[in-house]
Amino acid sequence: MTYFASALARTDGKWFARELDFSELEDLDGLVEEIRRGADDADVVLLFVEEDDEWFGIVRLDEDADPRAFISDGRVVETSSVGALLAEAATVTEPDEDDDDEGEDDDEEEEDEAIRIDGDPIGDPELLSDIGTPAKRLLALCAEEGQLPADIISSLCESAGCLDSLEELRGA
Repeated sequence: MTYFASALARTDGKWFARELDFSELEDLDGLVEEIRRGADDADVVLLFVEEDDEWFGIVRLDEDADPRAFISDGRVVETSSVGALLAEAATVTEPDEDDDDEGEDDDEEEEDEAIRIDGDPIGDPELLSDIGTPAKRLLALCAEEGQLPADIISSLCESAGCLDSLEELRGA
């Protein structure tokens, strides 16, 4: 699978971007450390990831707070090592599977519901609300047919004021 990962940091109102390589990263702590590298004075640090034109993910780091994440399609947690790594920062609620004493029809309905839930976005849709993209807009962009992850990320970066930095990085 091919992916593009960019870390964007805003310091004194100016955005700086660099590409990240996940090949050496093993866990969320390593990812956070890599995202923060070189962004010590930044007031906002974001990671945007897109993989195979199928999904995108965002991780936001705010000072000493825990990382917050958003993934456009929850199914990638099972199929992508990059998606699984980002999901460690996302609050993922799994369907409750403790109801084994119900009838078979109910079990089939729950399986169908779990499939729909897994394909939905996961994580914190509010993570960009203070820099130009409210949760409702982020979720609407994910639901829009025909949108490529790169196009959505460009739109999010345009709202945040960091599109030029992202485009410079993509062109490099």
